[in-house]
Amino acid sequence: MAIWLTENSKVIVQGMTGSEGSKHTARMLRAGTDVVGGVNARKAGTSVDFDGTRLPVFSTVADAMAQTGADVSVVFVPPKFTKDAVVEAIDAGIGLCVVITEGVPVRDSAVFWAYASDKGNLTRIIGPNCPGIASPGKSDAGIIPADITTPGRIGLVSKSGTLTYQMMYELRDIGFSTAVGIGGDPIIGTTYIDALQAFQDDPETDAIVMIGEIGGDAEERAAAYIEEHITKPVVGYVAGFTAPEGKTMGHAGAIVSGSSGTAQAKKGALEKVGVRVGKTPSETARLMREILTPAPTTS
Repeated sequence: MAIWLTENSKVIVQGMTGSEGSKHTARMLRAGTDVVGGVNARKAGTSVDFDGTRLPVFSTVADAMAQTGADVSVVFVPPKFTKDAVVEAIDAGIGLCVVITEGVPVRDSAVFWAYASDKGNLTRIIGPNCPGIASPGKSDAGIIPADITTPGRIGLVSKSGTLTYQMMYELRDIGFSTAVGIGGDPIIGTTYIDALQAFQDDPETDAIVMIGEIGGDAEERAAAYIEEHITKPVVGYVAGFTAPEGKTMGHAGAIVSGSSGTAQAKKGALEKVGVRVGKTPSETARLMREILTPAPTTS
């Protein structure tokens, strides 16, 4: 089983005809994702060939859904058009909208997040500024490499794309049910808490890896939620222990002010509720390995 993205998911790509959209559509198809078309109003009625797989281009998300049964959209459009693209997906009622685009204005993210809420949260938004979501062996929506891991029973939720890839690779022999890159912007759709609860409810996820980074209080809020609601083992890693105070490091959300949002504070909050936190990604992988491969008992 997997969360939110399965072998039955039908994927469309908003921005499929652009350079990034085209490149990653081809990659998703190679990964086995059931990509059924793209959306570009200016090129509606045409089609694009991807190594022998010809995909139609539709005028709107609603048209694409009506003609293909799509239930997932991956957004590869420039930042200034992202708000309109996500709002269009929400209006169409698509179940999952994965926003890969980096550099989306925070105000625009706030607008489409609030719009989705006003519409009853029928559309789950992942991102923006994220690597997407991958359920190894089933489907891959976004830019997560499909050949770095295997299907398994670990759930992964992460702010960082590159650390997502590293963790998936280091634990490739055990494998993952689903990996979710939620993105590191100040305002995002799906949160740690959303993913933690989904993994808790998934009978084929045995343990969870949570990768955080400096800035904000999302990890502290996740820790409080874990204490109250999560019974499966969780291991964690927090990037940014050496970041200088008051500096933005990488993601737009990674800003530290005083003791608020520091790696040490996040590590402490997680450990307080029983989460084992690694000092490095490799140590975090080792901690997960210890949980899922206990030492043999002696007779």
